[in-house]
Amino acid sequence: MTKQSKILKVENFEIVLYTHHSEDFISLTDMAKYRDVERTNYIIQNWLRTRNAIEFCGLWELINNPDFKRIEFDAFKNESGSNSFSLTPQKWIEATNAIGIISKSGRYGGTFAHRDIAFEFASWLSPHFKLYLITEFQRLKNDENDRLKLTWNLHRTLSKINYRIHTDAIKEHIIPMSITREQANWVYANEADVLNMALFGKTARQWRDENPGTDGNIRDQAGIEQLLVLANMESMNAEFIKMNLPQSERLLKLNLIAISQMKSIVGNAQMKKLK
Repeated sequence: MTKQSKILKVENFEIVLYTHHSEDFISLTDMAKYRDVERTNYIIQNWLRTRNAIEFCGLWELINNPDFKRIEFDAFKNESGSNSFSLTPQKWIEATNAIGIISKSGRYGGTFAHRDIAFEFASWLSPHFKLYLITEFQRLKNDENDRLKLTWNLHRTLSKINYRIHTDAIKEHIIPMSITREQANWVYANEADVLNMALFGKTARQWRDENPGTDGNIRDQAGIEQLLVLANMESMNAEFIKMNLPQSERLLKLNLIAISQMKSIVGNAQMKKLK
């Protein structure tokens, strides 16, 4: 059995269910063993030559297969029921370009049919057998859905954890540190460094000393969130200067503004669209 296959256990028979292009195909060969273990091909051909089987398979193809050959299908339908008529799965596939039935060779070979067609074949074999087959098939699908729900919940939980790790990292590296009174009392050479201290916690010269091989300056390396806050702070600092606030007081105020605005911006959906 391949990785794409699963086993349905029906009435002590193991029936392979094969996934093909995301659709479920069930082994008619395994199902035919319910009638005759030694002559499975004969059982399948016996069913396929009936008018009901051809009409059902043909209708399924007309609904699901745009490349189905209608003329060849009509020819088979007209011949069905006569004593001399015979039809193998291979002949049906080759003549009509059918996709609802698959003939596979090799170790895991046999005749497989889409579940819709397989259930119709099960009805011909035995209504009793069909009921048990559908019940087992549904049990398998329910088990798969339960596993998918568990996997989805696990991924959702991991996503939440990763999101928290990501936002914590952003807060650690982007949210400005609080300026101390001692730092605020330092006199900075220009107002640009007042803003740098409030937002980045260091002057332009300190940043250059820490990053000797990096191109540009401290603001060239800033993120879009930091640049937005910096623009706001420039306007506010201008107003504080007009109010004749001393540099140390302005720095403390600007630092509190930087911290507050960065916390509001981090994780904002509209900011993500700008990146």
